[in-house]
Amino acid sequence: MKISHIMTRKVLSISPEETVETAARQMARANLGILPVVAGTRVVGVVTDRDIVVRVVAAARPPATCLVDEVMTEDVHYCLEDDAAEDVAKRMGDIGVRRMPVFDRLSALVGLVSLDDIAIHVQWEHVVADALRKIARFSQGLR
Repeated sequence: MKISHIMTRKVLSISPEETVETAARQMARANLGILPVVAGTRVVGVVTDRDIVVRVVAAARPPATCLVDEVMTEDVHYCLEDDAAEDVAKRMGDIGVRRMPVFDRLSALVGLVSLDDIAIHVQWEHVVADALRKIARFSQGLR
Protein backbone atom coordinates (compact mmCIF):
# COMPACT_ATOMS: atom_id res chain seq x y z
CA MET A 1 0.00 0.00 0.00
CA LYS A 2 1.32 3.44 -0.92
CA ILE A 3 1.51 6.29 1.56
CA SER A 4 -0.74 8.35 -0.73
CA HIS A 5 -3.61 5.99 0.15
CA ILE A 6 -3.37 6.56 3.91
CA MET A 7 -1.82 10.00 4.44
CA THR A 8 -3.72 13.04 5.62
CA ARG A 9 -4.02 15.33 2.62
CA LYS A 10 -5.28 18.47 4.33
CA VAL A 11 -2.03 19.88 5.65
CA LEU A 12 -1.94 22.82 7.99
CA SER A 13 1.38 24.64 8.10
CA ILE A 14 2.91 27.64 9.78
CA SER A 15 5.35 30.37 8.84
CA PRO A 16 8.74 30.53 10.59
CA GLU A 17 7.92 34.14 11.60
CA GLU A 18 4.80 33.15 13.57
CA THR A 19 4.93 32.83 17.34
CA VAL A 20 5.08 29.54 19.15
CA GLU A 21 1.83 30.51 20.86
CA THR A 22 0.14 30.71 17.44
CA ALA A 23 1.58 27.32 16.49
CA ALA A 24 0.41 25.75 19.74
CA ARG A 25 -3.11 27.16 19.35
CA GLN A 26 -3.29 25.92 15.75
CA MET A 27 -2.10 22.48 16.84
CA ALA A 28 -4.61 22.36 19.70
CA ARG A 29 -7.55 23.41 17.49
CA ALA A 30 -6.75 20.78 14.86
CA ASN A 31 -5.58 18.08 17.31
CA LEU A 32 -2.14 17.88 15.68
CA GLY A 33 1.27 17.02 17.04
CA ILE A 34 3.24 18.46 14.12
CA LEU A 35 3.13 21.44 11.78
CA PRO A 36 5.33 21.80 8.73
CA VAL A 37 7.10 25.17 8.75
CA VAL A 38 6.78 26.74 5.32
CA ALA A 39 8.63 29.77 3.94
CA GLY A 40 7.18 30.67 0.56
CA THR A 41 6.60 27.29 -1.03
CA ARG A 42 9.49 25.52 0.70
CA VAL A 43 9.30 23.39 3.85
CA VAL A 44 12.14 24.67 6.06
CA GLY A 45 11.39 22.63 9.14
CA VAL A 46 8.72 21.15 11.36
CA VAL A 47 7.52 22.16 14.78
CA THR A 48 6.17 19.45 17.06
CA ASP A 49 4.40 19.41 20.36
CA ARG A 50 7.64 18.02 21.82
CA ASP A 51 9.66 20.93 20.35
CA ILE A 52 7.33 23.35 22.11
CA VAL A 53 7.48 21.56 25.44
CA VAL A 54 11.24 20.99 25.49
CA ARG A 55 12.49 24.16 23.80
CA VAL A 56 9.94 26.66 25.06
CA VAL A 57 8.02 25.53 28.14
CA ALA A 58 10.88 23.70 29.87
CA ALA A 59 13.27 26.52 29.00
CA ALA A 60 10.81 29.09 30.44
CA ARG A 61 10.67 31.02 27.17
CA PRO A 62 7.58 33.13 26.52
CA PRO A 63 5.51 31.45 23.75
CA ALA A 64 3.86 34.78 22.88
CA THR A 65 7.16 36.29 21.72
CA CYS A 66 9.25 33.21 20.84
CA LEU A 67 9.23 32.56 17.09
CA VAL A 68 8.70 29.21 15.42
CA ASP A 69 12.04 29.41 13.59
CA GLU A 70 13.81 29.60 16.96
CA VAL A 71 12.46 26.22 18.12
CA MET A 72 11.59 24.24 14.99
CA THR A 73 13.41 21.11 13.92
CA GLU A 74 15.27 21.95 10.73
CA ASP A 75 16.34 18.42 9.80
CA VAL A 76 13.08 17.29 8.20
CA HIS A 77 12.62 13.57 7.73
CA TYR A 78 10.07 12.99 5.00
CA CYS A 79 8.72 10.40 2.62
CA LEU A 80 7.30 10.44 -0.88
CA GLU A 81 3.66 9.84 -1.69
CA ASP A 82 4.47 6.75 -3.74
CA ASP A 83 6.62 5.13 -1.03
CA ALA A 84 5.32 1.85 0.36
CA ALA A 85 3.74 2.18 3.80
CA GLU A 86 5.83 -0.73 5.08
CA ASP A 87 9.04 1.02 4.02
CA VAL A 88 7.95 4.28 5.64
CA ALA A 89 7.08 2.50 8.91
CA LYS A 90 10.53 0.89 8.95
CA ARG A 91 12.19 4.25 8.24
CA MET A 92 10.20 5.93 11.02
CA GLY A 93 11.46 3.30 13.43
CA ASP A 94 15.03 3.61 12.22
CA ILE A 95 15.13 7.39 12.70
CA GLY A 96 12.85 7.57 15.74
CA VAL A 97 9.94 9.66 14.48
CA ARG A 98 6.19 9.10 14.66
CA ARG A 99 5.12 11.56 11.97
CA MET A 100 6.45 12.68 8.58
CA PRO A 101 5.62 15.22 5.92
CA VAL A 102 4.82 13.65 2.56
CA PHE A 103 6.14 15.17 -0.67
CA ASP A 104 5.44 14.50 -4.32
CA ARG A 105 8.22 13.94 -6.85
CA LEU A 106 8.41 17.72 -7.46
CA SER A 107 9.17 18.33 -3.74
CA ALA A 108 5.73 19.82 -3.06
CA LEU A 109 4.18 19.12 0.33
CA VAL A 110 1.11 16.96 -0.31
CA GLY A 111 0.32 15.42 3.08
CA LEU A 112 1.34 14.14 6.47
CA VAL A 113 1.55 10.56 7.65
CA SER A 114 1.77 9.23 11.17
CA LEU A 115 2.54 5.83 12.59
CA ASP A 116 -1.10 5.85 13.72
CA ASP A 117 -2.23 6.20 10.09
CA ILE A 118 -0.08 3.24 9.12
CA ALA A 119 -1.28 1.14 12.07
CA ILE A 120 -4.92 1.74 11.13
CA HIS A 121 -4.52 0.88 7.46
CA VAL A 122 -1.96 -1.90 7.19
CA GLN A 123 -2.41 -5.63 7.53
CA TRP A 124 1.02 -6.46 8.96
CA GLU A 125 1.05 -5.51 12.62
CA HIS A 126 4.62 -6.75 13.10
CA VAL A 127 5.94 -3.86 10.97
CA VAL A 128 4.13 -1.26 13.07
CA ALA A 129 5.13 -2.97 16.30
CA ASP A 130 8.77 -3.07 15.21
CA ALA A 131 8.72 0.62 14.26
CA LEU A 132 7.11 1.58 17.57
CA ARG A 133 9.67 -0.52 19.49
CA LYS A 134 12.51 1.31 17.73
CA ILE A 135 10.92 4.71 18.36
CA ALA A 136 10.48 3.85 22.04
CA ARG A 137 14.20 3.08 22.24
CA PHE A 138 14.95 6.56 20.83
CA SER A 139 12.70 8.05 23.49
CA GLN A 140 14.64 6.25 26.19
CA GLY A 141 17.99 7.18 24.70
CA LEU A 142 18.70 3.61 23.59
CA ARG A 143 19.57 2.53 20.07
